[in-house]
Amino acid sequence: MIERKEYLENLISFKDKQIIKVITGIRRCGKSTLFEIYQDYLLQNNIDKTQIISVNFEDADYMDIQDSKQLYSFISEKLLSDKMNYIFLDEIQQISDFQKAVDSLFIKKNCDIYITGSNAYLLSGELATLLSGRYIEIKMLPLSFSEYSSAFSDNNNPERIYSDYITKSSFPYTLEL
Repeated sequence: MIERKEYLENLISFKDKQIIKVITGIRRCGKSTLFEIYQDYLLQNNIDKTQIISVNFEDADYMDIQDSKQLYSFISEKLLSDKMNYIFLDEIQQISDFQKAVDSLFIKKNCDIYITGSNAYLLSGELATLLSGRYIEIKMLPLSFSEYSSAFSDNNNPERIYSDYITKSSFPYTLEL
């Protein structure tokens, strides 16, 4: 797994800040993996597993959550009242009116919120209006050449690595194929 250090440092810099962290980017660029890496960072830095609430709405385990009321109820039941809660909502656009639940969680002092989703939907219309001034967008791209080449232990042939980078794709998963 490639760490994506720049994006990780960005999330770390906003940790516990009263702002919603919105990670946008093209499908398969590594947004969900960034969440996993950041959650590992939290666990290694004295955050208890019970403080992390993570939901990927592409996972059928969460298909019963269909709207903002169900989402808010699901998250609220898991909140710890005496500690900071780190809430990760992946592919949030799957939930109708999700911004209402996110906004309600945002006003709680012990919720640090991170969401991902499609660029076009997340920052258009109602979301941008409802959450205006309450979020920071972190735009994620596929791998840079530096990130791509860091995955190879044999960096002695940069021409071949570059050729692969431009012909096979810069998406993280292609490194596993």
